[in-house]
Amino acid sequence: MAESAVTAVVGNMSRLVIQETTFLCGVTVEVTFLKDELMRLQGYLKDADVKRRSGNAAVAILVVQIRDAAYVAENVIKAVEHMQKSNRLKKGFVGAVSRYAHLPADLVNLHQVGVQVKHVRRKISEIFESAHCLKIDLDTSADEDEFPQDYCLMHQNFEDDIVMVGFQDEYKEIVDKLVHGENMLSVVSIVAMGGAGKTTLARKVCTSSRVKQHFDTIAWVSVSQKFKGIDLLNDIMKQIMGANDEQVDQMQEYDVGKKISDFLLQKRYLVVPDDVWETDTWEQINRTIKAFPDASNGSRVLLTTRKEDVANHVQMPTHVHVLKHLDEEKSWELFSSKALPSYKRSVMCDVDEFEEVGRKLAHKCDGLPLALIVLGGYLSKNLNTQAWSDVLFGWPLTKSTQMMRDILARSYKDLPCHYLRTCFLYLAAFPEDYEIHVPNLIELWMAESFIPHTPSHKPEEIAHKYVTELAQRNLIQVVHRSRAHKWIQTIKIHDILRDWCIEEARQDGFLDIIDKNAGQASAASYDTMICHRSSFQNLSGQILHGTTPILRTLFGFGLSSVSLPKMTSLRVLHIQNSILKDFSRTIGGSIHLRCLRLTGCRHVVLPSSIGELLYLQTIDLKGTELDSLVPNSLWDIPTLRHVYLNKEFSPPKRLQQKELQTFWLVVRSFGTELSA
Repeated sequence: MAESAVTAVVGNMSRLVIQETTFLCGVTVEVTFLKDELMRLQGYLKDADVKRRSGNAAVAILVVQIRDAAYVAENVIKAVEHMQKSNRLKKGFVGAVSRYAHLPADLVNLHQVGVQVKHVRRKISEIFESAHCLKIDLDTSADEDEFPQDYCLMHQNFEDDIVMVGFQDEYKEIVDKLVHGENMLSVVSIVAMGGAGKTTLARKVCTSSRVKQHFDTIAWVSVSQKFKGIDLLNDIMKQIMGANDEQVDQMQEYDVGKKISDFLLQKRYLVVPDDVWETDTWEQINRTIKAFPDASNGSRVLLTTRKEDVANHVQMPTHVHVLKHLDEEKSWELFSSKALPSYKRSVMCDVDEFEEVGRKLAHKCDGLPLALIVLGGYLSKNLNTQAWSDVLFGWPLTKSTQMMRDILARSYKDLPCHYLRTCFLYLAAFPEDYEIHVPNLIELWMAESFIPHTPSHKPEEIAHKYVTELAQRNLIQVVHRSRAHKWIQTIKIHDILRDWCIEEARQDGFLDIIDKNAGQASAASYDTMICHRSSFQNLSGQILHGTTPILRTLFGFGLSSVSLPKMTSLRVLHIQNSILKDFSRTIGGSIHLRCLRLTGCRHVVLPSSIGELLYLQTIDLKGTELDSLVPNSLWDIPTLRHVYLNKEFSPPKRLQQKELQTFWLVVRSFGTELSA
């Protein structure tokens, strides 16, 4: 992750030194030296990363220091640039003076910048000395490709492969159990270990034409290890009745259950609780009222779980289907569809050699679909028999869980550039089973400077290719595509992959997860490493601990009456379904903020000083209750690219935003949505 940080900072500094030479005056020389030293540091990072992963604690600390130095350098330089941009926007006599001469306050700030730059350079000199003592080599090899080039499988759906290759018989049997049989309400349960394909099979069943035609309504909820019955009922009500968030969130659990029951009493329905962990889950969902009535019309529950006792515990007629691991032939068929797709086979002259090694590798995956497709996706990018043989001979003699981790680590390391590796780890910030909206994710990546600048491609184009690459390698699950162009619109990440990403991100000091419901405490509680990004989930009534002045990114999901501290280094603030205190104080002085996303939040006041956030690219307030109008100063921000607002909106007299790509406005009083 340090390599991505340094690369992004050097790029920003290069543009600054070129564009702002006059403004920076004597500081320019110091900034140029700092940029050169950061570029030299980049050469150490590849070798340092190898040593870090081998368990060298001293090198791990060095990598963190390199990243921290790069971030401090960026903050210093961006603060100067912000001062200059702010002067350009000043009006009247003061504005005229500031555009042609330095005000006394500017000279003081420039002096402080010079001092700070020298401090960072001293720190970098210490890093060079440490690298020399640790015998880290200076790697001057060519840069990695900026983004992958192989996108001919852009619309490939790997979930179809798993079902049609591995579970054709199970697919037909489960569909038959759902659409035929007794009229009374009953359950069909799919039981299998993590990564065995149970969720994928259930999704395919629910989208089959027979099932969609047979049932009047279908609702799918992801349960996972920690859940609240009211949240599941709210989700179901929104799906089956088309209720909006505002209506449902204000209702009590009994009232939601009653409305669902009354609605379903007239319907033949299918409800799918996915990934159920506890035996009393069904009772928890129905604790205040029986939300899912038995109208003797053939309604069904399709349940997926890792535990057979969970499947057998439901108090109604139940058919339990235990998924077996794939046999040798089906394992090879699924593996080869990933590793040796037909379009590559047609141009290969040594397919037999690959098949010989490939069958042995498929056998090593023990019939586990997730392992087969991830390893296959990795090897499809390494069509070299020696590389395949190296994987086979180096195969770890461990249990399947460790085997899966080794496969994921190998696939992660093989991602073609450090930008893409960073983008993948970033997915750990989202809660378990969360459906990630790809346009929103791309806006976050851009705000974090994870997308490289190239003269021939827009950043959004490169980001879309990153998403496609991750899907091709089976590191993400594609949930929805656009009807017109089949572009990927929403994605998920498998629990096993997410757990691996969380651990890797924490070890890197890249991202920390604090989830009260899942029992995930801050890494700071057991490690001295400081993370620059934090994701807080399901917390209430407190000041968020684990935040520091150097925090660059803060995610929040399901926060209640939470106070956010002031964070002057913040680049991304992404909070959903939360109640915040003193929000205006939080972003005061956050001059580096690029993405402000508050969706489904309440009692938010936007300060008039929001116009001072001169780097802001995205502001998203969909579904958020504002206790004030959106300040007109918002439209003075020159970098705005994406704006999503609600009815609390006062249109500007003139809208001249050269960078603006998206303007989205919902007018609830008329029940319409306007977008541009």
